[in-house]
Amino acid sequence: MMTVGLDLCEIERIRRSMQNPHFCSRVLGKQEFAQLQKRGFPAQSVAASFCAKEAFGKAMGTGLRGFSLCEVELLRAKTGAPRLCLSGKAAELAAGWQFQVSVTHTAAAAAAVVLGERKESRE
Repeated sequence: MMTVGLDLCEIERIRRSMQNPHFCSRVLGKQEFAQLQKRGFPAQSVAASFCAKEAFGKAMGTGLRGFSLCEVELLRAKTGAPRLCLSGKAAELAAGWQFQVSVTHTAAAAAAVVLGERKESRE
């Protein structure tokens, strides 16, 4: 079984949210926060991370219910390749699933696509 989640958000909306000093620490996971902090919290990257969380929820069919946003982290390899890192309730919800994620942005909007594939049980 495969699922897909897609999300698009306006970078300016995320930039306004980031004026709240607690926004990034509430929304981003620890590793994700550290990666983005090193880069100075670029609003387009924070927006892409936010989109990935919403896209994950859409791929799982739960929306943003059943897990905390900070439990779905969009991490970037040194090459820039994105991957999802799940913890807590998000990891429990996604047990038996594998995910691929792609993100992009323009000057005005960020988007993420999450593809989920449920692995067949061989028991």
